[in-house]
Order: sequence, then C-alpha cells, then structure tokens
Amino acid sequence: MDGSEDIREILKYLPHRYPFLLIDRVLSFKEGESLTAIKNVTFNEPIFTGHFPQAPIFPGVLILEAMAQCCAMHAFKTLGGYPSEETLYLLVGIDKARFKQQVVPGDQMQLEVIRTKIRRGISKYDAIATVDGNTVCQSEIVIAKNEIEL
Repeated sequence: MDGSEDIREILKYLPHRYPFLLIDRVLSFKEGESLTAIKNVTFNEPIFTGHFPQAPIFPGVLILEAMAQCCAMHAFKTLGGYPSEETLYLLVGIDKARFKQQVVPGDQMQLEVIRTKIRRGISKYDAIATVDGNTVCQSEIVIAKNEIEL
C-alpha cells in the first residue's frame, strides 16, 4: 500500500484544524518506518499578515510543527485504526534543527519523517523538509503518546 491520503483522511487522524493543520496530503506511508507528506504554502494563510507583510516568509517554527504533525500522523497510522478523541501525540522535543533556506508563498514543502526509535510511547524521528528537492529544514523530532480526560 502506498499510503497516499487526502485531507479528508488526514482529518480522521489529527486533531488539528484550520489554521493550524499543516499537512495537505500524505504521499506515502510505511508502517513503523516513515511517512512523506506535502504542505502547500499559500499567500492566503493568516500568518502572512504579520510575518512579514513586505516579504512573506513561512515561519520556521511552523515548518517544525508541520514535521511534528507528520510524526503524529505516522504514529497514529502505525497503531492501526483511527485514534480516539482522548489520544494525542504531543511534541516533546526538537533537536538539531537547522534552517537552510526560506519558504515563501507558492512553495510546496515535501515533509519526510523517519522513525529512528520508539520506547514506552515516545518516538524519535529524523525529519526533513524540502522545496523543489532543496532542503529547507532538518531536525530530530520527539513525540509522546498522551491520553487526555474529556
């Protein structure tokens, strides 16, 4: 299975909603191993009214958040079935984050996460974001499974 999924399927796995859902499509998924997704960056996003009006740049922290959402998507899909409303994967660590070039409206980021370690509900991933084959950001992302009370 190639794991390709559109936004309707993504919404079943992630609790994020507009304007904070930062994955538009899953391109591939390998259970327990990796996930690749895309984020279409458009000028219509609310962040560009303030970052920066004269030279719109997609914020680095949102690139990292998009990578973290890919990690959560991978973790949920690896569990099999859809998650309950009480289950979340929370971002608990970002290590070795490096930004190589700016992301601007019109760019399509490809986000790839590869799980390198899992232990007691905590997963570590190598993550990379590219635009047109050029690296824009790379980082290690750590997420943890968390059950919340509703």
